Amino acid sequence: MQDLRALDHILKETIETIERNRSEIYEIAENTRLEVKEVSAELAEVKAELQALIEEVDRLEQAEKRARLRLAEVSQDFHRYTEQDIKKAYEEAYNLQVELIRLREKEKLLSFRRNHLEISLRRLQLTMEKAEKLVHQVGVVLKFLTGELQDLTSRIGELEQTYHLALSIIRAQEEERRRVAREIHDGPAQSLANIVMRAEYCVKLLDKDPGKVRDELQALQNIVLTSLQDIRKIIFDLRPMVLDDLGLVPALKRYFSTYAEQYGLEVDFLCFGQQRRLDSAVEIALFRIIQEAVNNIKKHAKVKSAVVKMEMLPDKVTVVIRDEGQGFDLEAVQNRKEGGGYGLLGMRERVQLLNGQLRIITAPGKGTTVSVTIPLKSEEIR
Repeated sequence: MQDLRALDHILKETIETIERNRSEIYEIAENTRLEVKEVSAELAEVKAELQALIEEVDRLEQAEKRARLRLAEVSQDFHRYTEQDIKKAYEEAYNLQVELIRLREKEKLLSFRRNHLEISLRRLQLTMEKAEKLVHQVGVVLKFLTGELQDLTSRIGELEQTYHLALSIIRAQEEERRRVAREIHDGPAQSLANIVMRAEYCVKLLDKDPGKVRDELQALQNIVLTSLQDIRKIIFDLRPMVLDDLGLVPALKRYFSTYAEQYGLEVDFLCFGQQRRLDSAVEIALFRIIQEAVNNIKKHAKVKSAVVKMEMLPDKVTVVIRDEGQGFDLEAVQNRKEGGGYGLLGMRERVQLLNGQLRIITAPGKGTTVSVTIPLKSEEIR
């Protein structure tokens, strides 16, 4: 009975932790929604200002054209027009040209600002959608755990397993949030701050040294392109779009190609059997398992190449990840109290959730082989 009360207390604390996390995620979603609203309003203002400026430029172009025709007219008829008339026509045409150049530069800056705001708006909307989806997913987990509390005595074994799974989910969520926050802070956030300073500098250059504005804008463009690449990488790490669009095999090929470019680890990927789409849960689990195994090779194996073999059979999928690196003491890693085996634990949990089997063969100096077998049901094949 004492054990049951202790487990009940632990489960209640777990639920409270999940509720706090859900509140934090909800707060992120709400703050992002406010940012979306503010950026949308600012974008609308910029578009309105840009439209008015375009109309003004069009009007000024017509006036400048008429002024040039007038200048040509008075310049060709010296008998009819005095030198004062010619001078006046020249000054009017010149002033209109100068004003037209100024407004066209302003139009370019406003167009750049509009494009930047549109990119920021799309990024914020994507973040908001993911946060709202995460709130829903955590709510499902919370509802499940709350329902289990009502049947604690009769389902003690299942509740223990649920408790450990919930902790793993929370740990994975927090780790993912820290990673994404760190990548956004070190990458796009720094770049955006730099863009703001560069944009302010461009505005000042328009008055002092317009000739340098082009070079600054080109540098600004490079910064934006770099930020876009960083954002796309973060999005791919969160959820590879190609995995949803094309399936597991194309997603892995692209991942290995990108990984080789970034880290210099060449992965020889071999796929046997009939390639086909699987249930999304199976595909994302296999992708994350392989991703974790490849990351471990990069961090610990001290090699430049690895082999990943996948075989798709009618009733199961088998994956083997092998390297000829320095290997490790499997039992020692799994028993680390400081959590050194969390990567392996996450792989094992994903396999268990799919009723699969995970086997790791390794020893110091002997390389490592990770074998995964996932059984397939007919409804899991698309």
